[in-house]
Amino acid sequence: MSSTAGLVIPCKAAVSWEAGKPLVMEQVEVAPPQTMEVRIKIKHTSLCHTDLYFWEAKGQAPLFPRIFGHEAAGIVESVGEGVSDLQTGDHVLPVFTGECKECAHCKSEDSNMCDLLRINTDRGVMLTDGKSRFSIDGKRINHFLGTSTFSEYTVVHSGCLAKINPLAPLDKVCILSCGISTGLGATLNVAKPKKGSSVAIFGLGAVGLAAAEGARIAGASRIIGIDLNPNRFEEAKKFGVTEFINPKDHDRPVQQVIADMTDGGVDRSVECTGHTEAMVSAFECVHDGWGVAVLVGVPNKDAAFMTKPINLLNERTIKGTFFGNYKPRTDLPSVVEMYMNKKLELEKFITHRVSFSDINRAFELMLRGEGLRCIINMGE
Repeated sequence: MSSTAGLVIPCKAAVSWEAGKPLVMEQVEVAPPQTMEVRIKIKHTSLCHTDLYFWEAKGQAPLFPRIFGHEAAGIVESVGEGVSDLQTGDHVLPVFTGECKECAHCKSEDSNMCDLLRINTDRGVMLTDGKSRFSIDGKRINHFLGTSTFSEYTVVHSGCLAKINPLAPLDKVCILSCGISTGLGATLNVAKPKKGSSVAIFGLGAVGLAAAEGARIAGASRIIGIDLNPNRFEEAKKFGVTEFINPKDHDRPVQQVIADMTDGGVDRSVECTGHTEAMVSAFECVHDGWGVAVLVGVPNKDAAFMTKPINLLNERTIKGTFFGNYKPRTDLPSVVEMYMNKKLELEKFITHRVSFSDINRAFELMLRGEGLRCIINMGE
């Protein structure tokens, strides 16, 4: 065990005290892990749009003060009672959703939506005892998504940690904790395009480009990118996108444009915007008989869309996905190996790097829509 096992660790954390206000670098106290928990030292973290969304606190109940962050990589410092598959020194990816391996979802080959550890954006405490492991002068600081990686040390449920190859560079594979795996898995695990097939990707942000990367890895011959921002088109070529459509350039629905381009529709489509109009287009642009559309983007909870039932009767399929259908503990280690074997290219997603003390710059970059992933080095 480490020399700090069982002790409270004081460390630096970027605390969000108020919605939309810059994070404040604070000295926090991180309590030891309790039953089925693990305390880890975060080495690198990155900023995901979900952090930004809840930091802005638009459209959901605000919960402050809070330590955000959920895309990261770190090293186990100590483990709590009952943890048998992790030990001090293991390299891990903390994940916003988990895998208890005991519930019906975990035992199913078809689902990764663990009953115990499924994402919960409202909970600011640990499952074990309903308490936070973070405090400042005795004042509770809330957790975020069970990960809170904008802290030099954090405590995570063991079921939300994927043990990975210790040789994998943590400043690269940290981005596999959320968005990149979501898009990649949506294509490889759910859409499952065949070699030589055609794939349409709606939305060319980081998740959409990860979906395109999946199509490239699968051997798709045509990867059509659809986005309202023409500035994204040049960047998308690096991810295998071969053709581009800006819906604003056409006076008819984009699904009709795609159907004309592809002799009746694409074989697969992946929707990564969360807009219902794009969801309808993604479904209606796939070929009848065998076309599959996969929805990745998260809409407003009250959103609804309409399509004609004949589209389903004509043997088009529409599917949803959560975290790319990856089971975190079981599957993420193999995704890391895809990178180590040079099958998956992660470097092209990383467009900026900042020191931990400069974390607010990462928020500024994302607010301006600049870059894809900004890596935050916790040691600087």
